[in-house]
Amino acid sequence: MNMLSHNMAFIGGLGGQEMLIIFLIVLLLFGAKKLPQLARGIGKSMGEFKRARDDFEREIKTAEIDDDIKESRGKEARDDS
Repeated sequence: MNMLSHNMAFIGGLGGQEMLIIFLIVLLLFGAKKLPQLARGIGKSMGEFKRARDDFEREIKTAEIDDDIKESRGKEARDDS
């Protein structure tokens, strides 16, 4: 699944009319001048979340590799005995 479809999967049930109503509500709540700032903030937050998720996944994979290496060294030591 590509990244765009993965990010947009949560709004799969919303049609054009619902999206328009949501946009109008956001426009009324924040005003036209605040929308670009709001969008930038959301974009930055999503970027930070993605980086944190990637770092977490990298740490998990590194830990798994380290455990595999330690386990294989332990087996070699037992086999040598």
